[in-house]
Amino acid sequence: MENIRPVTVLDAATISSIYAHYVKHTPITFEIDVPDETEIKKRITDYTKKYPWIVATVNGKVVAYAYAADFKARAAYRWSVESSIYVDKDFHGKGLGQKLYTELCERLKEMGVLNIIGGITLPNPASEKLHEKMGFQFVARFPEVGFKMGQWYDVGYWQLTLPKPDAPEEVKPV
Repeated sequence: MENIRPVTVLDAATISSIYAHYVKHTPITFEIDVPDETEIKKRITDYTKKYPWIVATVNGKVVAYAYAADFKARAAYRWSVESSIYVDKDFHGKGLGQKLYTELCERLKEMGVLNIIGGITLPNPASEKLHEKMGFQFVARFPEVGFKMGQWYDVGYWQLTLPKPDAPEEVKPV
C-alpha cells in the first residue's frame, strides 16, 4: 500500500540510504560525499521551515522523497523554488515519482509559489521525461558545469509556472 506524507527527522537514515546510491554511482547529483543521517536531519529541519518535504512509503517503508528549497537567496526570487526528487533504485518505473511530484507541486501551488525549477544532470532521460510529463518546460542548458566520475556534465533546467498570485506579498509558509 502506497502513502504520501510529510517527512520527519526519523526518515533521515532511510533518505540518506536512498540518496547514497545516486551520490556514489551516478552523476545525477553533484555531491561527492554521501551526507550522513545527521546532515540529512539538518537539511530536513532547515528546508521544512519554509517549504514542503514529502515522502512516499510502500508498506510503511520510505521509498522516495521530494522537496523544495530556495531557488536563489535574494528576496525577489521568493516566488521561485528548486525542486528535488529521488526514488529508491528498486522502485523505479512504478509511478511513485509522478505521484510524489504531483503532490509536491500541489502543495507549492497552495503556498503561492509561482515557479518550480528542476535542475537535471544531462543526460537523464527518465528525469527529463518525468518533468515534461508534469508540464515542466525546458528553459536552459549549462554545458560542462559539473565534473564527477571523471567526466564533465551539462545541467539542464526545466520550469513549471503555476498560476500567478493576484497580489503577491509573501509565499505562505508550510
